[in-house]
Amino acid sequence: MISGRNRLLAALSFLGGAAGGALAWSHLQRQYRHDLFSRHPLRRFAALSYLRVRPSVGTVRLLREYIAWERSPVLRQRGVALMRTVEKSLP
Repeated sequence: MISGRNRLLAALSFLGGAAGGALAWSHLQRQYRHDLFSRHPLRRFAALSYLRVRPSVGTVRLLREYIAWERSPVLRQRGVALMRTVEKSLP
């Protein structure tokens, strides 16, 4: 049987890990926001995530160029979906 103290420690550890992961991902997004055309797929993914929350006409233009350039089908599809979302959010 698990004691109350162990449950509390497990819950705090889980929350701490989740918070640490969220901070690390946020840091990666800020660090790699200019790496949309990087040779590293994780950096390109982080740059796409960064652009998701910054809808503008410039973002749409940049995403069009990125989609034409990207060779990875998964990242290209993510770029297309992101471009459509950004286009819908513009007035």
